[in-house]
Amino acid sequence: MTAPSLRSARRRVPGVYVALALTLATGWLIVTIDGGQLFNQATTVSLLHVAAGLGLVAVGQTLVVLGGSLDLSVAYVVSLSTLVAAETMNGRDSGLLPGIGLALTVSAAVGLANGLLVTRLRINSFIATLGVGLLLKGYLDNGYDGPAGSTAPTLVQTLGYQRVGPVPLSFLLLIAATGACWFVLSRTRFGHHLIAVGGAPQVARLSGVRTDRVLVTACAPGSPGSIWPAGWARARPGSAPRASTTWSRSRPWSSAAPPSPADAVVSSAPSAAYCCSPASTPSSTSSRSTPSSSR
Repeated sequence: MTAPSLRSARRRVPGVYVALALTLATGWLIVTIDGGQLFNQATTVSLLHVAAGLGLVAVGQTLVVLGGSLDLSVAYVVSLSTLVAAETMNGRDSGLLPGIGLALTVSAAVGLANGLLVTRLRINSFIATLGVGLLLKGYLDNGYDGPAGSTAPTLVQTLGYQRVGPVPLSFLLLIAATGACWFVLSRTRFGHHLIAVGGAPQVARLSGVRTDRVLVTACAPGSPGSIWPAGWARARPGSAPRASTTWSRSRPWSSAAPPSPADAVVSSAPSAAYCCSPASTPSSTSSRSTPSSSR
């Protein structure tokens, strides 16, 4: 290959950026035709808030996917982390650090369990993480049937409402997490080993890489990556994706009298369950909710 062709290959724009540009252009065109404005300050801030939550999940899952694995339990880890953190904080600033620490511990334990199931018991990652996710769902469905705890005011003010110019603080946290992930993958031995394991695990093992340890190490921090969107969703519920209003299975409502808004149980976690009702009003109270299946 000649030198000019090498230079042109290096300058080729990755397809993901082309797709991003097309998506933005299409969205702008649709919103403009509808009479709205996509790139004004209010809309941009709202989009950045939503991108922060989903992006932080993606950063944690990037490590898992690069290792050739998969994690389908992440939605339920977000739900569990939200409840653990909110119950520990209980509306007190003094409970902020313990709440974050306990949520990190719980989610890291789930990630460690996923990694051990895949590496030690040789269970397919799709089956293992789906099973763990369903176990967490069962625990949430049976253990929580009403409001549980509330976030610390400091967390609500910082992640929910503070901005640097038009950029929310939560989005700056996403940029920092993305930069840290890039550094780990491109500048550390662990990052190189992880990419090698994901690309060719047999070759990596024959080259002296401890593939099981690398994969478990990737899975353990992958799940804690999901507590940050959980905290973000509780800190800024008004700008979070639509939360479903669900009803508790343990408190059946009479058909003669519909429940009042105060009796509604709001679920702020990304739920893989039966989303059916209108979005809830902003609230800083985490909920113990049980999705009710339509029969």
